[in-house]
Amino acid sequence: MKPPERCPPEDAGQWLDRARSHLARAKTRFPGVYLEDSCFDAQQAAERAVKAVMFGRGVAFPHIPDLARLLSILEADGEQIPAEVRKVSKLTSYAMQSRYPNLEEAVSEEEYSETIAIAEAVVAWAEKRL
Repeated sequence: MKPPERCPPEDAGQWLDRARSHLARAKTRFPGVYLEDSCFDAQQAAERAVKAVMFGRGVAFPHIPDLARLLSILEADGEQIPAEVRKVSKLTSYAMQSRYPNLEEAVSEEEYSETIAIAEAVVAWAEKRL
């Protein structure tokens, strides 16, 4: 299967393209893949979607995974953040937690489903904003 066409690097759509790619990976269940790895991809999808909106607005952003902080920067620039997008801060922990094999408990199906729903909402919001 051929990957989708890419937006040029100077286009906010490039960030959104990568968000969609991570979301597609997060939603695809492969045998042998831990749910926390899929949650990491969901977090990356949400982070890149938020950064796409920031890039599109010309807002400089730090290269950090702290989604609540990124939203606060956007809000300070005048962007209205819907309640369903604010839930994205729950995903920040997956940026670090799932990268290293030190989880006390594995991610549950319920946590995975919630993570995917939040990431989908954030990507959909970003698509409307660009």
